[in-house]
Amino acid sequence: METMRLIAPCHFGVEAVLKKEIYDLGYEIESVEDGKVTFIGDAEAVCRANIFLRTAGRILIRVGKFKAETFEELFQGTKAIPWENYIPKNGKFWVAKATSIKSKLFSSSDIQSIMKKAMVERMKQKFHMEWFEEDGESYPVRVFIYKDEVVVGLDTTGESLHKRGYRKLTSKAPIAENLAAAMISLTPWHKDRILIDPFCGSGTIPIEAAMMAANIAPGMNREFTADKWENIIDKKLWYEALDEANDLIETGIETDIQAFDIDGKIIKAARENAKLAGVEHLIHFQERPVSQLNHPKKYGFLITNPPYGERLEDKNTLPPIYKEIGAAMERLDTWSVYLITSYADTEKYIGRKADKNRKIYNGMMKTYYYQFLGPKPPARKK
Repeated sequence: METMRLIAPCHFGVEAVLKKEIYDLGYEIESVEDGKVTFIGDAEAVCRANIFLRTAGRILIRVGKFKAETFEELFQGTKAIPWENYIPKNGKFWVAKATSIKSKLFSSSDIQSIMKKAMVERMKQKFHMEWFEEDGESYPVRVFIYKDEVVVGLDTTGESLHKRGYRKLTSKAPIAENLAAAMISLTPWHKDRILIDPFCGSGTIPIEAAMMAANIAPGMNREFTADKWENIIDKKLWYEALDEANDLIETGIETDIQAFDIDGKIIKAARENAKLAGVEHLIHFQERPVSQLNHPKKYGFLITNPPYGERLEDKNTLPPIYKEIGAAMERLDTWSVYLITSYADTEKYIGRKADKNRKIYNGMMKTYYYQFLGPKPPARKK
């Protein structure tokens, strides 16, 4: 099967987690850059990466890479790409997104327009046609320009991979599913250890943890743009990847994953989301404020996305919340606590300096992943 370069974009700051995921799937890593990992794979890899990767945003087939400082160079570089190998005569094609950083070409709309014209010119020559109906399957294109280097990718995913299909009901400030998965992966938690999220909101962190514990692939219950690209990917490869995912599921396991929130309606929504994800039986949901957070078990994990106070009127509510988190940490003195927030005074009001701190971009928002590490549990007797 022909190999190609595949690009997996991700949240800035979680590239190492995604790299390990891709490596564990069995693929060769070509490069790791800010916000993306490039790896070598074939048509089967497109299917498996879309279905199995928890921390990626999407999977792109890299179709071109060239230098462009002028729109003419952009036009000619785009026209040189063998689009006829990827897009059929009736395919619907467009540049869905153009991102430019530190480059002479910076207008996204102009980049998109010029690239579309170049694609049309190339396909006119190759297909000997003057007009394209574009009434077939969709072939969206994404382009990244960094320091005048243009990387062009064909988007195999469609809606971002963070949309697993289970989150029908959301809270006020939900965390993206792939970022929640990355947060969990950055801890030593595994399925036989207790995990609590005291600000569970729509349940994303506990649900992602339960899916990881039960080995449920994140992309099993959704569609992808490329699952209709029979000119590039044989349909049976999608079925084989789904069969592989089904064979790996372990729903009969026991876990101790708990999800708390002060809002009863939010808890109800989180439980519904867990049901849609097939993991409701693995999570204990409860309406409970963080001030009541306590647990008799030792060496647990608290992984959470507390309020940030992004709106000015919410800022005054944050000090008491973070003080309560600090008080809970004193009660749970053997636990490890991991929380993501943009709140600058986190350590001040928690009353403790984090052992580790990782900068992660949640969309365009700079956040910090504070890691307060508890003692290691004693070694089990053999």
